[in-house]
Amino acid sequence: MINKVILVGNVGRDPEIKSLPSGSRLATFSLATNERRKDDSGNWVDYTEWHNIVVWDRLVNVVEQYVHKGKLLYIEGAIRTRSWEQDGQKKYMTEIRVRELRLLGGPGGSGGSGGASSRRDSGGGDSGGDGFPDDDDVPF
Repeated sequence: MINKVILVGNVGRDPEIKSLPSGSRLATFSLATNERRKDDSGNWVDYTEWHNIVVWDRLVNVVEQYVHKGKLLYIEGAIRTRSWEQDGQKKYMTEIRVRELRLLGGPGGSGGSGGASSRRDSGGGDSGGDGFPDDDDVPF
């Protein structure tokens, strides 16, 4: 089975960073993706979809330093839906759990090309087994 999503979009709000009692860290923020298509009258219409993004552990450091509202990002991850009880009603939220994050555009914001890349590896490669590339491999 495959659960993979790829998104390119702009950050909708500055990330919120949390530290959990277990010592893990997470960052959450929204990402907007846009699609342009013609309506029934032949006019171009922009459609925006908002995604709830969740980043864990070592990638939180990258998010904390470089991700801010308006930044253009490339994200690979998995779709997860969580649920909870609130006021006697069951609530659901669909999130994208990030496995790979690339900063697109220039240093100040969105647009352009290039950028930096970070990946949360599952071991192997040059990561030293900690799920993050060696310092010499990080492009920033």
